[in-house]
Amino acid sequence: MSATSGPKVVSVPSGLSGERVDAAIARMFGISRTKAAELVAAGEVTVDGVQPAKSDRVEEDAFLEVNLPGPSPRLQVVPRTVSGLRIVYDDDALVVVDKPVGVAAHPSVGWTGPTVVGHLAGAGFRISTSGVPERRGVVQRLDVGTSGLMVVAKSEHAYSRLKRAFKQRAVDKTYHALVQGHLDPFRGTIDAPIVRHAKHDHKFTVGAGGRHSVTHFDTLEAHRFASLLDIQLETGRTHQIRVHMSALHHPCVGDLTYGADPVLAKRVGLSRQWLHAVALGFEHPGSGEWVEFSSSYPDDLQHALDVIREAD
Repeated sequence: MSATSGPKVVSVPSGLSGERVDAAIARMFGISRTKAAELVAAGEVTVDGVQPAKSDRVEEDAFLEVNLPGPSPRLQVVPRTVSGLRIVYDDDALVVVDKPVGVAAHPSVGWTGPTVVGHLAGAGFRISTSGVPERRGVVQRLDVGTSGLMVVAKSEHAYSRLKRAFKQRAVDKTYHALVQGHLDPFRGTIDAPIVRHAKHDHKFTVGAGGRHSVTHFDTLEAHRFASLLDIQLETGRTHQIRVHMSALHHPCVGDLTYGADPVLAKRVGLSRQWLHAVALGFEHPGSGEWVEFSSSYPDDLQHALDVIREAD
């Protein structure tokens, strides 16, 4: 059931009997659990005519009434060039960019900052692919707090070929991550499903029933407080590296969202996770030739690494 504005009255199905009110609302109306909890707290929800707490449980056939808010405003691409965003490669089929920290791949609800799509529009790049306007050409994404290489398709042919390549895991995606402590063994594979966090919509975690997620890692440098890893992604889940490293109790340095030490983050001068997409390789959708691109560490990550090295 999709979420449209106005009061909605539904009967709780047997499959949701025993669920928390906020969880049931989220599943039945297609909204986030955080938004559902906000509606409960605002008095916009009743169960059999009584206002519940978000942690109350619903029973089969109970009447659930929810006053849903109006639709969110349509997302728009704001043409605006971004300082520090570098064009690594450009032709008729695609453009490869080196994304700085603090830039999202495309517009999204709640994000009003700069985007890669907005930069390309502001710089006069023509993206002629199908799909919703704010995501046209985007075949992969990097977190706002993660820097490095991204490819954007410019033609419909390139878009379909690149999407297929990412789906079939035919793209080499290499990241470097500075993580706390030392991994044992120094190299290995993390094969652990990733699910959305039960209590925080913006976070993910390892959990049963999640999406298949595979991360390969190899230690490049081992220092007193942290290790520099070379990471190859076999899958591309949201926050995958950050979640997998946190699950091993070796979070990325500076990644306070996933359990990093704030004292160490302050010591190395980081206000984001130490994670950078250093290399990208794929078969060019036009020529069929294998192409590879690389990116050096930005200043903040290089400084943090230097501090870690000097601490030895």
